[in-house]
Amino acid sequence: MARISGREREERLLNEAANLFVRFGYDKASVSDIARAAGVSKGAVYLAFESKDALFEALLLREMMRFSDAWARGVEAHPRGGTVGAMYEVMLRALDASPFMSIIYRRDRAVLGRYLQRPDNFFRKYATGQPTRHEAVVMLQDAGAIRRDVDPKVAAHLMNMIAFGLVSLDEVVPPAEIPETDALIEGIADFMDRALTPEDGGDSEAGKRVIRDLFEGGRAAFEALMEERRS
Repeated sequence: MARISGREREERLLNEAANLFVRFGYDKASVSDIARAAGVSKGAVYLAFESKDALFEALLLREMMRFSDAWARGVEAHPRGGTVGAMYEVMLRALDASPFMSIIYRRDRAVLGRYLQRPDNFFRKYATGQPTRHEAVVMLQDAGAIRRDVDPKVAAHLMNMIAFGLVSLDEVVPPAEIPETDALIEGIADFMDRALTPEDGGDSEAGKRVIRDLFEGGRAAFEALMEERRS
């Protein structure tokens, strides 16, 4: 049997950990469970990650970087990617494609469990120095991609509510009453454009530049956290 590299083993562990955390939650999924699913010894897990928390945070970093990359690529590829409707369409499609990211987005306490109680958890560390969502709305307003007469805090909160609803409403709304995901995402994008895009159609290219700046800032923060984890 061919030997696998340390990096391949780490990726296998992260893949199996993602599946187990989604199915059983952070508290119930043990290091032994992850090792068994990955086909390695428990000791091999601790050679790659010093603790369950370290493994979980490595998974968070990987999944958030993948999500951010997918969103940034989608915005660049979309002909109207710098408009708020297209930005949201691309973001929601990337979110819908990742069950793990859907859990992270809604901070699902049933899944994230005791990890959220840690004072130095990933979410608190990553938020430090990053623009708030309403600050991002202000940047898009200044770029001409979102109407200037909209309260940025209200707009950001409504945008969060819509995205949260996409990944959580299936817990309270009967499946028969929920539209197909593609139709729902297209409807949300259209709604966002009608509500927030300037009457002249907005400046898509300027909006894309804002997204690039936000993406680069986020990537730098991810990389700093990854370097901190390795040290």
